[in-house]
Amino acid sequence: MAHGHHAEHGAEHGSNKKIAIFIAALAALLAIAETGGKSAQTAALFHNIDATNLWQFFQAKTIRQTTLRVAASTAALDPTDGLPAPLVEARKKQIGEWRVTADRYESEPDKQEGRQELMARAKAQEVLRDRSMAAYHLFELSSAAFQIAIVLASATIITGAGWLVFLAGGLSAAGLVLGGLAWFAPTLVHL
Repeated sequence: MAHGHHAEHGAEHGSNKKIAIFIAALAALLAIAETGGKSAQTAALFHNIDATNLWQFFQAKTIRQTTLRVAASTAALDPTDGLPAPLVEARKKQIGEWRVTADRYESEPDKQEGRQELMARAKAQEVLRDRSMAAYHLFELSSAAFQIAIVLASATIITGAGWLVFLAGGLSAAGLVLGGLAWFAPTLVHL
């Protein structure tokens, strides 16, 4: 009888070691998922701030452009009767310069600071922000799956209910899939 008890205890002890190793692997995967999630969250914040700054620059260019166009139109409507010829020419020159500057505010490909370029840059940052946020959410779900799997695997050691470790294995597989999606294709699945 003592020999049977030792054999049973040895088998249980070996099984517990395997579960402990499984829990350690889950903890490592959890740490990776948490790190990936934090990185994605930080990237999302960065891209959001950059997009906001670019949209503010776009708005400032729009205001400047509108101001110059209104000034040019107003000056063009002012009567020139009785004004000396040099003043009339100076006004025409200024109106022309304002219109050129207003047009330049629309597109400055060399500096990437025209309204068209700013809009394109802001939209690109929004795409990066959205991708990072999608990754962040997937990493959070992956982390939750690993955390629950750790709890279930730990409960297996305490209760001896072997089915819990299989449930933990399923959750860890889900965590791996979610983490893989977060790394490589965060916008593939919308949860």
